[in-house]
Amino acid sequence: MVDPRDQKPGDINAETVEAIGAADYEAVKGKDKAALLLKEAGHSVIVTPADNSRILRSIDLHILPIILVIYCLQSLDKTALSYASVFGIIQDTHLVGLEYSWTGAIVYVAQLIWQPLIALALVKLPLGKFIGVMVLCWGITLCGMVGSKNFGGLMASRFVLGSFEASVAPTFIALVQMWYRRNEQTNRNAAWYSMLGIVNIFGSLLSWGLAHIDSHTLRPWQIIFLFCGCLTAAFSVIVLIFLPDSPMQARFLKGDDKLIAIERLRMNQMGVSSGVWRWDHVWECLTDVKTWIWFCLLTAVSIPSGGITTYGPLIVKSFGFSSFKTLLFNMPFGAVQLVVTLGAAFGATRFKSKSLMLALLCIPPIIGLSLMLSIPRTKNNRGILLFGYYITSVYPAISPLIYSWSGQNTGGDTKRKVTTAVLFIGASAGNIIGPNLFKPSDAPYYHRGLSADLALFVVIIVLVGLGVIWVRILNQKHAAERVRLGKAAKVVDLSMEDKKALEKHDEAVNDTHQTGGVGEKGFDDLTDLKNEDFIYVY
Repeated sequence: MVDPRDQKPGDINAETVEAIGAADYEAVKGKDKAALLLKEAGHSVIVTPADNSRILRSIDLHILPIILVIYCLQSLDKTALSYASVFGIIQDTHLVGLEYSWTGAIVYVAQLIWQPLIALALVKLPLGKFIGVMVLCWGITLCGMVGSKNFGGLMASRFVLGSFEASVAPTFIALVQMWYRRNEQTNRNAAWYSMLGIVNIFGSLLSWGLAHIDSHTLRPWQIIFLFCGCLTAAFSVIVLIFLPDSPMQARFLKGDDKLIAIERLRMNQMGVSSGVWRWDHVWECLTDVKTWIWFCLLTAVSIPSGGITTYGPLIVKSFGFSSFKTLLFNMPFGAVQLVVTLGAAFGATRFKSKSLMLALLCIPPIIGLSLMLSIPRTKNNRGILLFGYYITSVYPAISPLIYSWSGQNTGGDTKRKVTTAVLFIGASAGNIIGPNLFKPSDAPYYHRGLSADLALFVVIIVLVGLGVIWVRILNQKHAAERVRLGKAAKVVDLSMEDKKALEKHDEAVNDTHQTGGVGEKGFDDLTDLKNEDFIYVY
């Protein structure tokens, strides 16, 4: 007989049922895979604060670096087009009118189209292997873009590139939800998203260096594409070897460490991975008001993001700088992104309020866009124009906070993945619209694009307020339901507590009975609306 502990968690057969007992199997059937692994273990584990810290350090060491590098490469590959615009790709491929804008937008058309299938893949497929294959495919595609000679060739290759890249950010959100407690997720989401800043710092410098390579056969923008593509394809090998599919299959977790890694997630009320596609979760996602609040938020911030990402170097060039100086002056833009993205996440975690931080982050872009719209493009005004451009670069810190706000308020494996897909449809739509609000003939002021972006940051503040109101209403409904079931109306949300607070609640963390049964449904694959123990955060 095969030892069921040698099987992959979730691989159910007659031997597994026999090993854990038919009655126990029925108790975990249809629930999260974590529930099965805990039942197979045959014993419980106590997650002490020391164990929690040790496991968290191990996860950060083995999972986070891979995620960071992948997103850094994706950001580099995505922004390679904007760097190429400075080095003649528009002229070499004979782009006219809005054609350059559409070469930026087509990536997001592909991402929008593929999101429903991505959601299904994230539920059914092993995440580590899935993202590894996607990284390999988009690296190869970027290398192939070197051969693009005209608008049609660029559009085709960029569409394929977007198809493979469509999986990256949704997979990262799923991985963060799978490995981290809710209070740990905001900083980890911000960490991988902050790679945009790293790319804007070193990507500009890298492109500046690559463009100086003296080649008789390749244009500078072709060298940029080829280098980025080869680097991405090479790193995919590391992803395939070292990124585990789930905590249940992580080779770096030995003995009871797997059980501890899972048990410490119980109070998330979100589960780990079910492997089962549930249509009732899909329906609840599509009828949940907060899904559409976050959809609107992502769309609203992605319109300026798409426009400024695609046209950023051209906006700076319109201030009166040469091509090489434009790239160098784009580096502080990335530094601001990096610092603010990480700082905003730290602040939101420290003060347990993503909504307040989201509203505050809209103020600098409003000021920066107003300056760029109103200040004449003269040599004497370059300093104030660059200042306006740099403080506008605060906006990338908004997206990871929305992802975290959504992820921390959504329970049920399928519902989480479908909600993420809906959000990325909004993000893709925004990134399609954004570049098309700009066109080269609008230089140097780009009034239409910058004015639309300014209005959208005001809209974001309003949407954040609506989200807070709705989340509070849902918390009141769950509190009333807990009272009806004989539980405490007000409970401590241990998944949102820091290390010191967890030490004070040590017994409650390790004994769900001490918290009135809160946590006992943590691995039942229930949606947030169906689980009265679920506590919403704002």
